[in-house]
Amino acid sequence: MSTAVSQQISLFRFQVESRRLDEGTLRILQSVLAWDDCKSLYGVVCILKQFMRHESLRIIEEIAGKAAEHKLLIVDFLVRVFTLIGDTESCLALRYEALLLREQKAISDQRLLVSYSEWLTFAEHSLESGFCSIAKKACEKALLCFDMNIVDDPENYFVIEKIKKLKDIAVISTSSKSVQAQAATYFKNKNIQQNSQGSYIPVEVKSSGSTLFRDGIKRRHRRQLDEHRHLKLDGITDGDAQNILE
Repeated sequence: MSTAVSQQISLFRFQVESRRLDEGTLRILQSVLAWDDCKSLYGVVCILKQFMRHESLRIIEEIAGKAAEHKLLIVDFLVRVFTLIGDTESCLALRYEALLLREQKAISDQRLLVSYSEWLTFAEHSLESGFCSIAKKACEKALLCFDMNIVDDPENYFVIEKIKKLKDIAVISTSSKSVQAQAATYFKNKNIQQNSQGSYIPVEVKSSGSTLFRDGIKRRHRRQLDEHRHLKLDGITDGDAQNILE
């Protein structure tokens, strides 16, 4: 790593730690990422991701009591940083928090109102990045925009259908991933059991099957016996009832 790049990285870290979260700091980061050595750049990006994830948590805690406008400016800076260094997960997480904050504050300030197109764009980006459950929630938020602001416009029908289709894809993708994960876990556990049991597997399976078969026969016999007893009891009861009526 060249001395110039090291100095730029140190300067960027200093700017963030000093909470100088502005365009100048972003330009410093851009100059670092413009470095030509791809192999070394990968290591630098990993270091920056770790640094920014740690610092972003501290920054979010520090601005907890600030005004919504200030929070949104800071979050916007963090989103841009994470976008530059390619941390999609952190970027989407912060974008989602910003949208939720705007939605909450829009009750008293309509300028912060989140449009359906913003939710839709966020849903598309989340789905593309594999965050299906978040994409589903974003689609639901987008649909609520139409419920609250009904406009007689034929184009709305097509937009709503587009959002619903995207939501369905997100739901299916979430279920598919869940099923795949369960299947992977099942086969992994099965392989572990087979490896641990070794050559004794056939004997154990046969014994287990025989036991289940015998237990099934016993349960059927007990059930038939119970049914027979109930029939006899019903017959006696009916006879007694008839005698009483007579």
